Amino acid sequence: MTSLGPSPVLALALTTVLVLASCTAGDAPEPGRTTAADTPVPIATSTPSPTPTTPPTRAEQERLDERLLDAAARGDARETATALARGARIEARDGRDRTPLLLAAAADHLDVARLLVRLGADPNAVDDRSDTPWLVTGVTGSVPMGRLLLAAGADLTLRNRFGGLSPIPASERGHLEYVRWVVATDVDLDHVNDLGWTALLEAVVLGDGGRRHRDLVQALLDAGADPTITDQQGRTALQLARQRGHAAMAAVLEGADR
Repeated sequence: MTSLGPSPVLALALTTVLVLASCTAGDAPEPGRTTAADTPVPIATSTPSPTPTTPPTRAEQERLDERLLDAAARGDARETATALARGARIEARDGRDRTPLLLAAAADHLDVARLLVRLGADPNAVDDRSDTPWLVTGVTGSVPMGRLLLAAGADLTLRNRFGGLSPIPASERGHLEYVRWVVATDVDLDHVNDLGWTALLEAVVLGDGGRRHRDLVQALLDAGADPTITDQQGRTALQLARQRGHAAMAAVLEGADR
């Protein structure tokens, strides 16, 4: 199991937020005070006196937000922290309405996601394709990211643009470890998406019929997924597996059908 405790990079980034937030943007550090560049964990040697600042202009705010979004997408936790400390908005949106947390989750940048979550980023922010940070874990198959977002309050009932929940794309892609983990959450394994497929049906219809998808089907069945649910043409997962010549997968489903 991957630890969710703070990594050295995350600890540095969090400290950077605290140190930089106490200084005016662009100000040089006072003599006798250390900075993020001087030591692995920057700690002020004296309490700085906050200097009044004027709110950023619209152009300045946009540049700060773009800096944050770019850092999150690249997985640069320190630059993410710096942008936030300078005034970037934690719920900034890019041209596709993606937040920094969604960008980090989509690229599986765990350190950045941890930082953003600790600073209050919304795990349920929806982009223009109806994706959320949680939903994209079904695409990436990242269990550590899923754990982080679940603990942060991810809404497991939000649906993607196909009307599906995270186990459905995970089952299509053969993310076995993710499926074995997510079945233990409160997510609905028998949810039917807009195409008429459950996670079990999608594993059969869009999977390759190989060992990984066979084991994934077994994991879904062991967790209580209903093998009798049919697609829009009235076909069960077993019937679809037989039609596609997935003999090993069909054997697993036959066992559940008895």
